[in-house]
Amino acid sequence: MDILKDPIPELIRKIAIPASVGFFFQTMFHVVDTYFAGLISTHALAALSLSFPIFFMIIAMGAGIAQGSTALIANALGARDEPRARHFSVQALSFGILFALFLTGLGWTAAPFMFQTLGASGDYLAISLAYMNVIIAGTVFFLSQSILNASLNALGNTRTFRNVLIAGFFLNVILDPWFQFGGLGIPAMGIRGIALATVLVQFLGACYLIGRVRKTHLWKGVAWRAFAPDPHAFREIMKQGIPASLNMISVAAGIFVITWFVSRFSAEGVAAYGIATRVEQILLLPTIGLNIAVLTLTGQNNGGRLFSRVGEIWNAALKYGIGMMLIGGVAIFGFTRPLMALFTEDTAVVEIGSEYLRIAAITLCAYVILYQTVYMLQGLKRPMYAIWIGLYRQILAPCVVFYILADWLDWRLKGIWWGIFLVTWSASIVTYYYGVSVLKQVSKE
Repeated sequence: MDILKDPIPELIRKIAIPASVGFFFQTMFHVVDTYFAGLISTHALAALSLSFPIFFMIIAMGAGIAQGSTALIANALGARDEPRARHFSVQALSFGILFALFLTGLGWTAAPFMFQTLGASGDYLAISLAYMNVIIAGTVFFLSQSILNASLNALGNTRTFRNVLIAGFFLNVILDPWFQFGGLGIPAMGIRGIALATVLVQFLGACYLIGRVRKTHLWKGVAWRAFAPDPHAFREIMKQGIPASLNMISVAAGIFVITWFVSRFSAEGVAAYGIATRVEQILLLPTIGLNIAVLTLTGQNNGGRLFSRVGEIWNAALKYGIGMMLIGGVAIFGFTRPLMALFTEDTAVVEIGSEYLRIAAITLCAYVILYQTVYMLQGLKRPMYAIWIGLYRQILAPCVVFYILADWLDWRLKGIWWGIFLVTWSASIVTYYYGVSVLKQVSKE
């Protein structure tokens, strides 16, 4: 695969399809967790939804550092500077491990306060902490997987991580009920068992990815001393990765904001939101593969100063993504209740989630425009815009719009769902025109 010369549609397919398949199984991994939590109680389901903002922050930090690392490695490869690409690859893992240790301590400290802020108390709080404390203990494995995969993504290899995610899904299907209900020498652990299964799968995946990355030319001849922290490399990784992480954290903060607004009305609303967003994520999976393709292809072609190809990459990915989401939106609109009923028999939860999904069906294309433009900017080594649009979309605008629609107009939960629609579309339109402006600018440099 020659990322600087091969036809763009062919490159997008080779990178995006394996990545999308992998992320499908990653999402189904969480769907399995949701299913088994539902066998415990509605409170256990709500606990997973309540835990998701903190869980997502861990994932977000790993994904952001991975995105920044992919951009740095891909740009170095595009410029034919393999020693620099190799250095960023090993330093990214060192940075990720140290950062994960910091996040573990922070997570254990902050989790009780965050859950109480969202209204959890008594058994509800105990269930949420029982799940989340185990997840936080596995932070180093979550971040290691993401960062190891960054090196593979920069090379255009999305098949390896796809295989990890597929294997992880099937392993989780076995471990979740085993750890939850006990048997064969394992005690019944309830919701802690669901969390422990997740952490064990992440550990095994990280071990496998280390072996795969060692076989690439990026780590060829690498000695242990190469992993010693290099302040200059750390600064570059932070410069590219922290803005992407903060953007991803703003998504987690946005989920926290939405969950807070929803939790004021009912625990059923929180459970419905958690289930419905799982369904929404499944629909968006093909576009996640496109995001990875845009980042990898833009990074290498930017390194090679092939700016006209960058524009072609972005336009082609947008066309594919919007087309798929138009089909997905139509498909989901007529099957909202059956989809919700797969996860719960609570009629109130089904009804609330169905209302959310009908509105989400006409929001899907906005996510395509927004994310693919942000990933294109990341590949151009311009990560800062993601922070500002993230603050607007996830925190500032929702707090105002949700209050107006849900409280002032008294639309309650429906106001929150329509607020997500309005905020997401406004952010995507602004982001698209900013992307056009940046591409014109870099083409003149």
